[in-house]
Amino acid sequence: MTINDFLQYKKEQKKISMVTCYDFSSAKIVEQSQIHCILVGDSVAMVIHGHESTIAADMPMMIAHTTAVRRGYSGFIVGDMPFLSYRLTTEEALSSMGALLKAGANAVKVEGARGNLDIISRATESGIPVMGHLGLTPQSINSLGGYKVQGKSSTEQEQLLEEAISLEKAGCFALVLECVPTSLGKRVSEELTIPVIGIGAGSNVDGQVLVFHDLLGLSSGHEPRFVRKFSNVGQPTLTGLDSFHSAVQSGDYPSPQESYQ
Repeated sequence: MTINDFLQYKKEQKKISMVTCYDFSSAKIVEQSQIHCILVGDSVAMVIHGHESTIAADMPMMIAHTTAVRRGYSGFIVGDMPFLSYRLTTEEALSSMGALLKAGANAVKVEGARGNLDIISRATESGIPVMGHLGLTPQSINSLGGYKVQGKSSTEQEQLLEEAISLEKAGCFALVLECVPTSLGKRVSEELTIPVIGIGAGSNVDGQVLVFHDLLGLSSGHEPRFVRKFSNVGQPTLTGLDSFHSAVQSGDYPSPQESYQ
C-alpha cells in the first residue's frame, strides 16, 4: 500500500481496510493479514495507558508506539498527531510531524479543519502526507460535550461537508469520518475525490477503520454502536490465564518435560 493506492482504490471502488494498532506484537499479526494499512491512533492513551480520553497522548507516547508498530509491520502506517501538537507554531508542528515520519509513519493524521488548513498545506508541500479527520474528533471532546453523533442537523452537515472539501483542497490524501449519520457519510464520500474512511459513518464510504482490540473482543467497558466483534479472543484468553493459574496451584505445571534435567 502506498499513498497513490488510496486514490486508485477510490477510483476502482475498492474498499480500504484499516486497523488501529499500537504495539509490535499486534503489528506482527496485522502484517500476516490482508488488512491494507495501520493507524497508530492517539486512542492508545485510552486503550493501552488507561486514560479517560485521547487528550493525554503526547509526542513521546506517539513516537514510541509508532516505532514499535513499524518494527512489526512493513506496510503503510499513519501516525496520529496528538492534542495541540499541530496547534502551536508552524515550525513546531512541522517538526512534530517529521518526528512521526522518522519514527516509521508514512503519513500523519490531523483532527479538524478550522485552524489547520495552513499547516496541512505546509506539511504536504514539505513532503509530509496528511490524512484528515472530521465528525467526532476525540481531541475536542470537551468542546463537543461528550462522545456524540455529529452532523445531525442540516446546518452541521453543510458545515462538515465544507470542511471536508477544504481539507481535500489543502492537500489531504484521505479523510477519516467518525460518528456521523449514514446519509452524511455517503454524501461526503460522493463529493470528495479522496477516499473517506469511516468509523461509525455507515457503509457508503470508501473504507472502514476499527481498533484492533475492539474488533477482536479484547476491549472492556462501553462499546460504541459501530463496533463489531469479528472474533472474541478475550474469552479464550481469560480461560487460558485461569488454566495456567490452576496448573500452577496444583503443581501440574511445569511437568518434567517442561523442566531442565
